[in-house]
Amino acid sequence: MINTLIFDFGDVFINLDKLAIERSLSKLGVTSVSKKMMKTAMDYEKGWISTNDFIDAFTKRHPKISGQDFSTAWNSIILDFPEHRLTFIESLKDLKKYKLILLSNTNALHIEQVIKNMSLDRYLRFKNCFDQFYLSHEIKLRKPDKSTYEFVLRENKLIAKHCFFVDDTKENTDAASKLGIKTWNNDPKNEDIISLFDTPNFTKS
Repeated sequence: MINTLIFDFGDVFINLDKLAIERSLSKLGVTSVSKKMMKTAMDYEKGWISTNDFIDAFTKRHPKISGQDFSTAWNSIILDFPEHRLTFIESLKDLKKYKLILLSNTNALHIEQVIKNMSLDRYLRFKNCFDQFYLSHEIKLRKPDKSTYEFVLRENKLIAKHCFFVDDTKENTDAASKLGIKTWNNDPKNEDIISLFDTPNFTKS
């Protein structure tokens, strides 16, 4: 029986434009991002380096681009948070049937933009729905690393087969599945989190 629901954030609750950063950087004259910079971005998402160090790493490589312009381009991926998804997670909280956990790969700059886009009040409404709210840059762990899921299971004394995890990235749901966690790899273009209980994977659980 499922007693714990674990959710990703981007393209599950808040909408993303995953190609926006590439487009925005291209407009600034950056046609490709080096492997070194990609690794720096991963380190930033794990909270291993500060926001200032992350911005400095980019602007040193591209000195004609200001830190503000880079931050704006970096945050262009973040879109809107539909109200119907917020009311959905609030209704789940009110049910008091499931332990609710957020597990998101994100970073400080993106969270600042999330709050700006959806307002602090709505962000806090969202955050307060969860028993645990795990952001990769705060817990220093990132999906799909096995240790990330083991951390969530251990910290909350969970049994994997009693957990259901929703993420739009197949690599992340595949990694969770290997530990016995039931999953839904949602397609943000055609599926919505409010249909959670109608998905075949959930009804089979």
